[in-house]
Amino acid sequence: MRERTLITERRYFGLGAIEFRAASARVLARVAGLPRDRVRVSARSLRQDFAMNTLVGGAFVDGLVADGLLEVESEGRHDYRLTDRFVEFATARVVDPLTRQRARELLARASRLAARINVEWPKNPLEIEALASCGSYMSRDAVLSELSLGIVVRSRHVSRRARWGRMMTNAEGAREIRSAFRDLSSFVRVHLVNELRQLRRPFAVAFEDK
Repeated sequence: MRERTLITERRYFGLGAIEFRAASARVLARVAGLPRDRVRVSARSLRQDFAMNTLVGGAFVDGLVADGLLEVESEGRHDYRLTDRFVEFATARVVDPLTRQRARELLARASRLAARINVEWPKNPLEIEALASCGSYMSRDAVLSELSLGIVVRSRHVSRRARWGRMMTNAEGAREIRSAFRDLSSFVRVHLVNELRQLRRPFAVAFEDK
């Protein structure tokens, strides 16, 4: 299950981030301790936990179903299953937004880290060919919910490999690289690929080692 981040200045299904997370957490509390396959919540309890009347609550619940947070139990019934996506929202962290200026600073730090990895990590069998910004950074939004980094890795050149001692495996090296970039900020999301074309467009290359 992915870690979800909600932004204080944004609304989710018509509710503020803190309000939505608190209400969805109340729904989870109702079914705490029950086996996952037995968890069902009624439309009435959903409206109650989200503090909505029948008319508004009905449209709200339909929206949660449409967006994959709830699944209808069966035709003609008003019971719902909670999806992993619902749990993500109920357990999400709520943070102030990432400003674009702060995102640019993080991207610069990420580029410096990529260069340092290539030079200073000789026991890692992988090195970074390119680093690109993607996701919400490529939008026109003044504030962002995350900074997505696409990192193209390749086998480390022999001249950059350690001449003695144990080399990491490729899996260990990938984990070390992911961890290093994630440590830059809780806003950073890392996507390791083997070629730039594997990244979702649009993206912008911020670092390239030729």
